[in-house]
Amino acid sequence: MIITDNGIQSDYKNRINRVFEFVDKNLASDLSLQTVSEIAFFSPFHFHRVFKFITGETLNEYVTRRRIEKSASDLLHKNITTTAIAHKYGFSDNSSYSRTFKKYFGVSPTEFKKQNPNKYSKIRQLDSKNRQEYPDYEKYICIINNLKNWIKMNVTIKIKEMPKMDLAYVSSIGSQNLETAFGKLIQWATPQGLMNEQTKMVTIYHDSFKVTQANKVRMSASVILDKPVETGGEIGLTKIEVGKFIVGSFKIGLNEFEKSWTGLFLWMNENGYKKADREPFEIYHNNFNEHPEKKAIVDFCIPIE
Repeated sequence: MIITDNGIQSDYKNRINRVFEFVDKNLASDLSLQTVSEIAFFSPFHFHRVFKFITGETLNEYVTRRRIEKSASDLLHKNITTTAIAHKYGFSDNSSYSRTFKKYFGVSPTEFKKQNPNKYSKIRQLDSKNRQEYPDYEKYICIINNLKNWIKMNVTIKIKEMPKMDLAYVSSIGSQNLETAFGKLIQWATPQGLMNEQTKMVTIYHDSFKVTQANKVRMSASVILDKPVETGGEIGLTKIEVGKFIVGSFKIGLNEFEKSWTGLFLWMNENGYKKADREPFEIYHNNFNEHPEKKAIVDFCIPIE
């Protein structure tokens, strides 16, 4: 049987969502095809085909990438040894971890950390799109200083204890599919009576664009719920737990989202905060299409320890 998009039942996508959550919570554990297929209630053979159709990767490719990219994020944001990272993400030893990391990024974990923010920083890449040469040191410092000034002029930053939020969501793999995911969510939410002037839409980022290719970044297009609902098919339920966050409040154009995230993470580092092992997210306070200048009024939220 040839799998087509129409042939992927919405129930299948719901089951794959459960797999995403299970993998994220168990990166140090056994994530074999046999183990994970049971979470999705598929036979290993059928699960392998469905998972690759939806994600574009085999389960093993996906798990290895998640482990390496999560470890790369730890290298960038945490003061932690490579041995501890190897153990945290399920590698048998440091050499196995380093070998897999180098195969993925082209450098060892130690070299990766040393080069940051020189090579792997979004700041460095702001003026070096399309694989152009990276700016020299002086230009790099100039970009950072310009970004700091832009942040001062364009954002109100607060440290907040955010309440628990219950959400309904649709998964999106790749930034190019986020708008479609929100369309499906709104189509479901409207007859449920969930869409009104007080409704807040949210994007949760399960990957970082700093270490994950844009077409593989997993996001949850979400709506904050003010009442219990029943979901099915592609619509899942999730929550953002109570916690401390850096909240940057912006009014920006759609082309300024990357700059805003980069600047907020720069502010976090400069002010001595450490990112927690929770996902960052955006909360939207308007429909940018209805704004006279097409501006989005949005809070960027970074979880901190």
